[in-house]
Amino acid sequence: MPLFGDTNTPMTFSPPSRLDRIGPSQIRENMRIAMEHEAINLAQGRPDFPTAPVVKQAAIDAIAHDLNQYSVTWGLAELREAIARHVHERHGLTFDPETEITITCGVTEAIVAAMLALVEVGDEVIIIEPAHENYVPAVYFASGTPRFVTLRPPDYALPLDELRAAISPRTRAIILNTPHNPSGHVFTRKELNAILALADQHGIYVVTDEIYDHLYYEPYRHIAPATLAPDWKGLVITGGLSKIYAATGWRLGYVLASKDVTTAIRTVHDYLTICAPTPFQYAAVTALALPESYYTDLRARFLRRRDLTMQMLIDSGFEPYAPQGAYYLLAGYGPWKHQGDSQSFARRLITEAKVAVVPGGAFYYQATDLGQHLVRFAFAKTSQVLKQAGENLAKAFHNR
Repeated sequence: MPLFGDTNTPMTFSPPSRLDRIGPSQIRENMRIAMEHEAINLAQGRPDFPTAPVVKQAAIDAIAHDLNQYSVTWGLAELREAIARHVHERHGLTFDPETEITITCGVTEAIVAAMLALVEVGDEVIIIEPAHENYVPAVYFASGTPRFVTLRPPDYALPLDELRAAISPRTRAIILNTPHNPSGHVFTRKELNAILALADQHGIYVVTDEIYDHLYYEPYRHIAPATLAPDWKGLVITGGLSKIYAATGWRLGYVLASKDVTTAIRTVHDYLTICAPTPFQYAAVTALALPESYYTDLRARFLRRRDLTMQMLIDSGFEPYAPQGAYYLLAGYGPWKHQGDSQSFARRLITEAKVAVVPGGAFYYQATDLGQHLVRFAFAKTSQVLKQAGENLAKAFHNR
């Protein structure tokens, strides 16, 4: 009897073909390198300031009271009801927490679950680039084919003709992220109406990622797409609690959709993750009860961080584009006279300036030339951290 492995046909591993087009996350890879060099993290959208004390205490209390077991698969009733109230008070939208709201492990899972619930083999999904790294793998996981529409600097406005041309008989869905990561573009009422009209005309679902819905900078304001088509069943809305409440490690997201679509998403979600972390779901109920002043103050603080980051980048040889929302910005680095692509430049900043950023190439799939001249900065950091990063960048730029 041979021992395992002691045969004439040794095991060899070949990953399934759906992974051939999916590489490792450049954001996480750059973070690994940054940690080795003890670099300041302006790559990841990870706040370095504390979660609100009352929200932290709610999580602690839930754990202390042994609320540590599985919740109902699609989320605590209290949290689904709190989300229903939140979207109704903010946008006048009505969703049934029993049949139209699902709590997920972050927006990342929400997008994957939506794709798996909606997309058949060979269906096409339109992704508006530059795009978060998660969208393309989500489409591939569902055996779909991504198609791309490109936002271009300086204003990153929607190219409607390009979107219209991208629609085919195979198009199943459009993924719409507003406020937009990484450009910071806040889609206008005109742009949103155009997207929804095309989707309705062609029978296409629109899957929104609105995790930064509270973060916009005057005179811009986030418009929830569902407010423009409140009775249309083609919208699948995803959002999350991680960014706005500075609790990215809690992994809390949600999906709002019609009853039929929600049933499919809940089936997928059940087998992906069972449920989101129960103690944090209880804490999220407290977070959603925070007063409006919390969000007003949040926007004011992020506006100061945005302006500080813009100035420090200008002072250190970058050409930043001012974001209208979210907490990222894209910046050109032409004055650095770098020979190489955006990934090599990002690694250069880690080693020379001890500052980690994300290469623009991580966000482009069709117009790849655009990404090779940009890097993304996340400014969800304290002013002290941003100022130190600015000093490091300026020193490296003048010493180049």
